[in-house]
Amino acid sequence: MSEPTPERVFQIITGGLASCIVGASAQHGIFTALEGNPDTADHLAIRMGISSRGAQALLDGLTGLGLLTLSDGRYRNSADASAFLVKGKPSYLGALAEERMDDLRNWQKLPEAAKTGLPVASNTADEADNPFWHALVPAIAALSFPVAQMAAERLGIAKAGAISWLDVGGGSGVWSAVWLGANKQAQGFQLDWPNVNKIGRAFVANFGVADRFHTIDGDFHTTAFGAGKYDIAIYAHLAHQETPVDNVTVFRRFRDALRPGGTLVVNDFILGDDRTGHPFAMMFAAQMLLVTKAGFTYRKCDYRTWLGEAGFKSIDIVPTPTPATLVFAS
Repeated sequence: MSEPTPERVFQIITGGLASCIVGASAQHGIFTALEGNPDTADHLAIRMGISSRGAQALLDGLTGLGLLTLSDGRYRNSADASAFLVKGKPSYLGALAEERMDDLRNWQKLPEAAKTGLPVASNTADEADNPFWHALVPAIAALSFPVAQMAAERLGIAKAGAISWLDVGGGSGVWSAVWLGANKQAQGFQLDWPNVNKIGRAFVANFGVADRFHTIDGDFHTTAFGAGKYDIAIYAHLAHQETPVDNVTVFRRFRDALRPGGTLVVNDFILGDDRTGHPFAMMFAAQMLLVTKAGFTYRKCDYRTWLGEAGFKSIDIVPTPTPATLVFAS
């Protein structure tokens, strides 16, 4: 058995440095500039309009993180950087890196939140008019692309004909963008706050399907879902903000809103029954502690119980290639 080394602990402790280096590099467009165009530090600095010293510091950090490679004095994107950090690609995560960098000041308050059990962040998730939604909503869209595509294949969206769905708290509208692109007869409806729906309409318009994307302005806690109106309902990354009682209540409302044989799709960071799982999903409980009054990361058994109480008979929980998990209930 080998002796322990400080390497893993050191990497974790310095994780904030890595986050800021990636966020700053994304903000200055370094990955996008290097895509298909390897360059030296000095020349890249001129192209980006930043200092030579600053460019070299960022490039050193990115190379150390394995996001760039260096050959003959020229830097180029790694496969991961090319896939996820080049602006304009649907999988772009650079905006999320920028948002995380800005959010570090809130994480400094985690000891206080742990002591009191109450949110201490300046940006709280239950404020409709909070400007941070304008940064967060588009930033997290890339996380949902592969999950929405996976769910579409599972449900046979492309060949389902003239169906409709209700996406509650749909944010950017990424689920509707993916599904409407797959099915030219479908209609997507999104219920969210007015300011968020505005973001969603602009996002979905980029995919050429805006004519079949409809928004309902309101707070999902109080705005009616309707009765027997939809073939599918979507509840993505909202259950973690709610209490168990509130989740049961909303699941019942979803059950009523679905047509006979309809399916509710839940997407969230979900832990195993023993509270283990994807590392990010496990850390996400601390995020909820910072920004919500009662939100948390819940277990698979919690969802089974809540959905059963709400009247769903068939519940299937499916892992995804992301930190999130899919739940199909009918």
